[in-house]
Amino acid sequence: MGRETKTPVTPAIRALREAGVSFREHLYEYVEKGGTAATAAELGVPEHEVVKTLVFEDDNGRPFIVLMHGDRNVSTKELARQIGAKRSAPCTPEKAQKHSGYMVGGTSPFGTRTQLPVYIERSILALPRLFINGGHRGFILEMSVQDLCRMVATTPVDVAIMP
Repeated sequence: MGRETKTPVTPAIRALREAGVSFREHLYEYVEKGGTAATAAELGVPEHEVVKTLVFEDDNGRPFIVLMHGDRNVSTKELARQIGAKRSAPCTPEKAQKHSGYMVGGTSPFGTRTQLPVYIERSILALPRLFINGGHRGFILEMSVQDLCRMVATTPVDVAIMP
């Protein structure tokens, strides 16, 4: 049983610890294709506070991260417009893992394999707290928005749409 309850030490955790960032670790039963709804239900928190870390690319194949509320989707057309690209689209799981170093479902904006630009849905900045992936499926970190922004240079965007 010890193996299931042991928190993973991921590149994200190493980066946060090195920077002295305060966070709470939450392990939960990962549900394949359960998304943020399953995560929020398991943790007993609003899905709006569970932040997805999505790896996208622009029309030139340049990768970047988008941080989005769990209960919202990204308008790819509006995102492209706001970042000055012709198009934007989610990366394939293989490309996302190559760029971030994390498996899809466990992607964290912290400790990525390559430093990627990070765009954050502007309304996330108003949250009192957020829940974001710690770099492993079934492993979420609870932290302040201020600490997130201290760790990752973010550019606010307004690209959220209802699913």
